[in-house]
Order: sequence, then structure tokens, then C-alpha cells
Amino acid sequence: MTENSTATIWHEVTSPFCGIASDDLTIEVNGNTVSVVENGDAITLAGFETPITDTQPRINGKEVTLEQAVSHIAELMTRSKHPLIAGLGTDLNGARAVMALADKGGATVDSYYSPAAFRNILVLQDSGYMTTTLTEVRNRMDVLVVVGSDIETSFPRFFERIVWNEESMFGQNINAREIIYLGKQPSGDASTSPDGKRAQVIACDNTDLPEVISVLRALLKGKPVQVEAVAGIAISELKALADKLAAAKYSVITWAAGELDFDHAEVAIQNLCDMVKEINATTRSSCLPLGGKEGDATVNAVASWQSGYPMRTTFNRRYPDYDPFLNDSRRIVAENETDLLVWVSSFNTNITPPKTAATTVVLGRSGMQFDVEPEVFIPVGVPGIDHEGRTFRTDNVVAVPLKKLRDSGLPSVFEVLSAVEQAL
Repeated sequence: MTENSTATIWHEVTSPFCGIASDDLTIEVNGNTVSVVENGDAITLAGFETPITDTQPRINGKEVTLEQAVSHIAELMTRSKHPLIAGLGTDLNGARAVMALADKGGATVDSYYSPAAFRNILVLQDSGYMTTTLTEVRNRMDVLVVVGSDIETSFPRFFERIVWNEESMFGQNINAREIIYLGKQPSGDASTSPDGKRAQVIACDNTDLPEVISVLRALLKGKPVQVEAVAGIAISELKALADKLAAAKYSVITWAAGELDFDHAEVAIQNLCDMVKEINATTRSSCLPLGGKEGDATVNAVASWQSGYPMRTTFNRRYPDYDPFLNDSRRIVAENETDLLVWVSSFNTNITPPKTAATTVVLGRSGMQFDVEPEVFIPVGVPGIDHEGRTFRTDNVVAVPLKKLRDSGLPSVFEVLSAVEQAL
């Protein structure tokens, strides 16, 4: 950290907004104004530079003290027959407070990112998978297959930070790495190697991926395929990909589940994961599911520690009751099964609560706009900007520390929900 007469410069700052947790940002703070000076991207710029506009809690649009807002939320929780705590854009301590309040208040918990997360979680629970870490990819990977995902848009610095790193621990020739897109084409040039080698693209619609992956897996197992093409892809092209995976020293299959938005996408993911297990009979291969943005991986990790289950767990019966379908917050809201929605979104002003007839409480980032004013709105601090915290990155193995960069006076989600729990 360096200071001058008007601003403070922070070095080696970690981003809580991108799943790979880039930790090399340089941030300038001038009062409550935050600017990314070095190593920013579209996601981190929007995350760090959103201005503060709200500082005072509101009840039915009227400004109140934090104590009054907390007391009102506690009263609503006490009267509620089925409270739902959702959104859950928060850090590790905020997630702990969510679970404690749900346990005490008999609430159901679910994340905004659950539809994508459960495409992976259901596979993990059913048959398991072999996954790798960002460090392993950075240092060992020689073939990367990107399935159905434009990761340059969702994870802008993935190739810069993880694939085209200048050095590896084992003297690998980074330029020799092969990048293959199966499904979508890359939207930019980030996948192009430093010496100009472009990624190979085997294009098809994402809805065709289940069939394509099944054929690819069959080819890897040496099974006969009695067609010349599948989803417009020549079998010879898929056979060449199968041969590359079989010959690789350390292949990695990656996807962003949020972009695999088609019916039964988890079955396609399961086929990929089983294929990776089979490749490991003769060489090394691993999966790398990409996600972890804005508390996505963190809340599932904390829920699993605290209850034994991920999101979509209810404490309505006064013990943790997990059901990935019945406890889906979108289904609960759509079918009017909750009378109180507590929405948590401390990272992103655009992730606002869904329309509902239920009484709505929002713990949101300052600047959030609503079509309908919630009964209670508390502007909360952003982890990694307004208070210290920890968040899990996409590979789920590292909880990275987040710095406090400014003194905004905004409370954390942990502070607010802990106060509500104590007031119950």
C-alpha cells in the first residue's frame, strides 16, 4: 500500500468478482471512489468501480437506523411460516451467518447461481469426478478442451493467468499447449498462444453436446461408431480429438456450467467426467469446472460444512433437509411457497430479488435499483472493498483473503445477519 496527499494505492489486490481470483490488481482509493489502475478486465472494473449511492437502511422507503432495520427483520422472521434466504452473494463469514440464521429461523437457503452450480453438484453426488486445480493447470496441462463455453467473456483473464503463463514449474514449453474448443467458438483472441497459434474449433450447438460427447467417449474406448458425422462434425475429426486426449501427458476438460443451459445438461457433464476417469487408465486427465463468481463456490462450501449439504437445504423442520428440486428458490417463489424472502447480494447491484408476493428484505450492494421497493433495504459493504473477508475460487481448494480498501461505514452481511439472529 502506498499513499499520497489525495489517494491510497493498493497493490496485489485479489478480485472477489472473478472465479479465478486474480490477485495482482492495483487499486486506487480516493475517499469512497475506487479505480482499477492495473490488470483490470471488464468484470473486475465493473465490480470495483460501482459507486456508493445508498448509505442508510430503509423500511418501506423511509430511512431508519441499522438497529431499527435489524429489529424489523427479526420481527418478520419470527412471524414467517416459511422464510427463504436467497441470492447469497456474500463471502465466507457472510455465508456462515446465513446458515446460522437459517438454522435458528427455520429458513430455506439457495443461491442465485444454483441452477448452474447444480449441473456440477448433481454429477459429483451421483458418480463423483476427478478435478484439478488452477496451479496444476498452470504447470502441467498440455491439452485443454473447452466444452460449450465462451470462457473469454465469463473469465476474461483465464488464458492470461492460467494457460499462457510465462513460466511453469517443470520447464514445459507453454507455446506447445493445444487449445481445442468443442461447441462454441472463442469470442476473442485470448486462446491464441503467444507465438500466434490459434485454438482449434470443433463447432456445434450446445444442445448437440450430449450426443457429441457420447460419441467422443465411445471413440476413446475403442468402440465402433457406424456413422460418418454427428451434429455436423465428421467422426474423423472427433477421432483425432480422442487420439490427442489419449496421447496427452496431462489433458484438462473445462466448462462453465452457467453456459450449458439446456435440458439435462448435468447428464452431458457426467459423461465428460466419466470419460476423464477412463482416460486416466493410461495417462493423466482432469476436469476443471469453472464458476465461483461472487460467492458461488463459497456458499456451497460453507453450507456443506455446516449442514452436510450444499445449497437448496431447508431448516423448516428444525434440521437440515436437502432436496435440490423442492428447495429450488426459483420454484418456491414461482409457486408462492414463501411468505418472507431475504435476498443477499453484496457484490452485484444488478442481481436483484425476483418479483414475488412475499414480504421482501434486501441486504444489497449500495446503488441497487428496484422495480418495487422492498419492505427492508440495508446497503451492505462489499467483501474485498469495504471489509476484509475470504472467498473460494473456482477450483474450491483455496479460500483467498480479501482486503479492506476503504472506510465506507457500511456493515457487512455477517454483521447484519448475526445481529438479526441474536435478536430472534
